[in-house]
Amino acid sequence: MTSSRESGRDGAGLAVFTAGDRETLKQLLLTRSFQFGEFTLSSGKKSNYYFDGKQVTLHPRGALLTARAVLEKVRGTGVQAVGGPTIGADPMVGALGVVCALEGIDLGLFIVRKDQKQHGKRLRIEGRKIAPGERVAVIDDVLTTGGSILTAVEAVREAGGEVVLAVVLVDRCEGGTELLESKGISVDPMFTVKDFGL
Repeated sequence: MTSSRESGRDGAGLAVFTAGDRETLKQLLLTRSFQFGEFTLSSGKKSNYYFDGKQVTLHPRGALLTARAVLEKVRGTGVQAVGGPTIGADPMVGALGVVCALEGIDLGLFIVRKDQKQHGKRLRIEGRKIAPGERVAVIDDVLTTGGSILTAVEAVREAGGEVVLAVVLVDRCEGGTELLESKGISVDPMFTVKDFGL
């Protein structure tokens, strides 16, 4: 990741993620994304809470803070492209694009479809093409068992990319980190459910 300038308008640094930003993002997640009750997750597991990250990643302030947090996680890793599985990563990638444009940051962005497109160019990965050997970070709003992120990782690897990092908004601590790390991928969540007392 390279940047042509270090700060945003008036020296604010749109790509800078501060301790205050982290606390604001945490409060947004707590008040907007967590719901309590009886839920069945996409993995089939039962849970007494549900996390809807899109209530924050599609919120104006939440989108900006999420993009800043992702950039903070990939800074210094040599990552050249960032993307993830639809639909959790979609708003995150969109927000990243805006912040990167405003900050002059050269970072490839992409989205991984659940299935290969059956018409047009029949692509599995939408956005910037992954170059062979390119260092990639895969992102998503939540990590539970790791299945959706692993599917995206496999698509990137098939395209020749080297997935070196997975960044998620919230890790539910239900085996996903262990699965991804067993595949040689470092996992760096912005928060875990333990940060919210769960």
